[in-house]
Amino acid sequence: MQQSRPSLFIAPSPLGGRGVFSSEPIISGSIIEICPVLVVPGQDRPHLDQTKLHDYYFIWGVNDDHCGLVLGFGSLYNHAYEPNVEYEPDFEADTLTFYALKNIPAGTEITVNYSGDPTGKIELWFEEK
Repeated sequence: MQQSRPSLFIAPSPLGGRGVFSSEPIISGSIIEICPVLVVPGQDRPHLDQTKLHDYYFIWGVNDDHCGLVLGFGSLYNHAYEPNVEYEPDFEADTLTFYALKNIPAGTEITVNYSGDPTGKIELWFEEK
């Protein structure tokens, strides 16, 4: 099974910093990437919060009691309240799968809602651009 689309690439983002894009169109409902997750015990979260990793890890586990550093492009997708992608965790396999919510034209930035719910409106820990 392919873990990531070969068409994915990182480029400067109009949302700020870097973002993930695809050089080819992506069809709604298709898998964009299956990312392995490096699980970190929740007790180590205060240490992560003192590093640059603070902005890149996911809350992880059935009880949200761990942290997950998502490998591949997974920790680099930018936030949008109206995302074109959603993600689904697999806590047994320690993977996070990203699916297209709609057709994504080539060259469009791939975005997720950081709340974990494509329609969620959580308060973010950073200022949006």
